[in-house]
Amino acid sequence: MDGMLILLILMKGVNVLAEAFTFSVAEREKIVKNYFKQGINGPLDVFPSKDKRKYIVASEIIKRFDRDKRYTEKEINDLLRTIHPDFATIRRFLIDYRFMNRSDDGRQYWIEG
Repeated sequence: MDGMLILLILMKGVNVLAEAFTFSVAEREKIVKNYFKQGINGPLDVFPSKDKRKYIVASEIIKRFDRDKRYTEKEINDLLRTIHPDFATIRRFLIDYRFMNRSDDGRQYWIEG
């Protein structure tokens, strides 16, 4: 699959452990450009409805977090609020698709890797 990216998403609480998305670099760039009209460091115009697009958008959003830091929910919300008003939906997506982890009590968030 020359020129294609294959991404696996581990979905929390779902019987199917992994779902694979395939897309070209050009397709990824087009999606990022369409959803981040002011550039990848700007706000998100709309959170996509399709999972593949959500995954691509989330993979850009997660880059704004420090991998060596433990965050509070307020810190996560404050950062996500600068990206899109519906920060709670994006936060849940980041957790559900394992871009980010959360302690059982919900007090700490972090990025693995």
